[in-house]
Amino acid sequence: MGRALFPALVRAVLTAVAALALRRAGTDNGAIPGWALAGLGFGGVMLLGGQASIVRANLDHADWRDADSVTSWVVGTLVVAATVGVIGSLAAQRAPAQVPSAADDPALELPAGQRLAWLARTSIPWLQAVSAVTGLLAIAVVVGALAGLADPPVALAAPPFALACVLVLACSSVQARVTERGLDVSFGPLGWPSRRWVLEDIESARTENRTPAQVGGWGYRLSGLGTTVMLRGGECLVIRTAKGKDFAVSVDDAEHGAALLNSLSART
Repeated sequence: MGRALFPALVRAVLTAVAALALRRAGTDNGAIPGWALAGLGFGGVMLLGGQASIVRANLDHADWRDADSVTSWVVGTLVVAATVGVIGSLAAQRAPAQVPSAADDPALELPAGQRLAWLARTSIPWLQAVSAVTGLLAIAVVVGALAGLADPPVALAAPPFALACVLVLACSSVQARVTERGLDVSFGPLGWPSRRWVLEDIESARTENRTPAQVGGWGYRLSGLGTTVMLRGGECLVIRTAKGKDFAVSVDDAEHGAALLNSLSART
């Protein structure tokens, strides 16, 4: 009974997490962000493919030790799941490009001989909760397999859960810092990975109001608006690089960050 209930419990938890995510992701026009479509597509194929692999491997065998190899099925499932995830993400990323405001970019008067810096940090608690749930699921799958509550092949689900835990945690918080060296944007509780632009690589800085629906969801998004680190809808710090590309990060007090960047660039 335990071997049958454990996979069902895992699916129930994943369904609850998906329902919560879609509730948070819902927009007035009913659009579902690309990350939600990609995640649900990938996760759904992985669950179905994993279960099918285990059932097929154990057909006509009285003991799981005699089960057939599931390697080819697992590889095939990963390929199909990744393809479905990419298709779901691309299908949702159709936000129209916006023309930057014609208003003057913000600027500050910098006192002579003084060094100024600007720091802002944003986190998204429910995404941190999703990371915690996927991490606990990875542990539960391994413990369940070792305790005999599920067949050992079920433990193959642990690595995807662990990977999802790390990736989601890295996208759950962001920190932006403006100094005389330029703009630094770091991710996650450890500040890694990170991106840096020196002042010479920044053409201008401004603020824009953006929503998850416009950029295709939460996290690190690529859309018609350029690259956006979206952790909450509202004011974003947007830079136009020397290559003509836009990068935006959703942080509080973005106007002061943009003003300081423009002033520092004008002083160099």
